[in-house]
Amino acid sequence: MKYLFDEWDKLKKALDDKIVLLNLDYDGTLTPIAATPEEAVLSPEVKAVLEELTRLSDCELAVISGRALEDIRSMVGLKNIVYVGNHGFEIDGPRIHFESLTPPDIRKIFAKIKEDLAKNFAKLEGVIIEDKGLTLSVHYRLVPEKMTGSVTKTFQRICRPYLKKKQIKVGSGKKVLEIKPPIEWDKGKAVLWLLAQQARAGGKNRVFPIYIGDDRTDEDVFLTLKKNGVTVFVGQNGRSAARYYVKNTAEVLRFLRLLRDFQKEAAHA
Repeated sequence: MKYLFDEWDKLKKALDDKIVLLNLDYDGTLTPIAATPEEAVLSPEVKAVLEELTRLSDCELAVISGRALEDIRSMVGLKNIVYVGNHGFEIDGPRIHFESLTPPDIRKIFAKIKEDLAKNFAKLEGVIIEDKGLTLSVHYRLVPEKMTGSVTKTFQRICRPYLKKKQIKVGSGKKVLEIKPPIEWDKGKAVLWLLAQQARAGGKNRVFPIYIGDDRTDEDVFLTLKKNGVTVFVGQNGRSAARYYVKNTAEVLRFLRLLRDFQKEAAHA
């Protein structure tokens, strides 16, 4: 990966006369990772620059998260942008709406798994089970380090029968375990869908996608956009399929400001 700011002059040339489809992960990208999901609050500085970007004619903004759609909409609180929730299973924005087809009995299956998880983790302090409707998450950031292996083993044991029957899919992120419907859909496919919608509206060759994310689920997008647009990993450790990296969320804000200024200048050129 190349350091994004070392390549900024080259990127500006690629952005010239393009409509930017700016796709942003939330937790760990727009906000630092917090101990609990509700503590990851958008700073006034980040919200202000996002709001400015929404007002630019050649910039379309999408926030893409593992959170439920209404949760991420509430956390960001901006109008006239696209919100993608549940790792792409829900999409809503100006003139577009999408909800992935899921098996009709999925909610019953999730309810039973949630019940089993709650029983098994009842005595383990720090586990947070988040029911997001179309997905389930088990957060264990607050669990003592010596017990995290036990969380993973219990999770795998409970999910195993459903995985054998191909009734669910599972995944993981930073101190979180995920349960999803058993269909081939992820953030990468959701971004491709958004890109297709935008290309119809703005002209196929003018739309330039940018994606910024920090977690394993964002790797699906990095791979999907490998030869198309700009992909940015947030963090200095670990391997990623992204082409570029920034060090932390503060540098994400720095890049958003650079992009805002560039787009403003281009609009007045």
